[in-house]
Amino acid sequence: MNYSICVSGAAAGESVDSSCGLAYELGVAIARTGHVLTTGATVGLPLYAAKGAVDAGGKSIGFSPAASLREHVRKYRLPIGFYDYVNFTGMHYIGRDIHLVQSSDAVITVGGRMGSLHEFTTALEAHMPCGVLLGSGGLADTIPALMEQLETPQGSLVFFETDPKKLVDKVVAALDEL
Repeated sequence: MNYSICVSGAAAGESVDSSCGLAYELGVAIARTGHVLTTGATVGLPLYAAKGAVDAGGKSIGFSPAASLREHVRKYRLPIGFYDYVNFTGMHYIGRDIHLVQSSDAVITVGGRMGSLHEFTTALEAHMPCGVLLGSGGLADTIPALMEQLETPQGSLVFFETDPKKLVDKVVAALDEL
């Protein structure tokens, strides 16, 4: 079975510069395992993951906050390359996040900021496997402490790894078990 695996990460900020290679490797790993990459059709780490998936011969689907291609490019100033298909949700960022997560089978966090936190918690509440790429900065390196301090629903569905390929393998194995 082919799964849709969302890569969630920062569109801007320090973790983009430091972890762009890791995001790219996540996209490659998802493509090489025969699964479909989903992202928020944005710049930064999700775009690097999309590039990796496409370069590895895989499929990439973007979920845009915009209602149309024109709005996607002009209002939001988001890219159109590296996607086999873009779903124009018209739901702005918060609605797009929920639609993206609910259209995916699992979420992997690399780097990340507040939007990635929203996607991570939405996936947890939806009982989805969540991968966290440790060492990628931002939210990804904060999640372990958050999970210790808060009652985390479905904590057994959260997988931590420092290697992108191993993390994808763990997430796929969890999906196979569901």
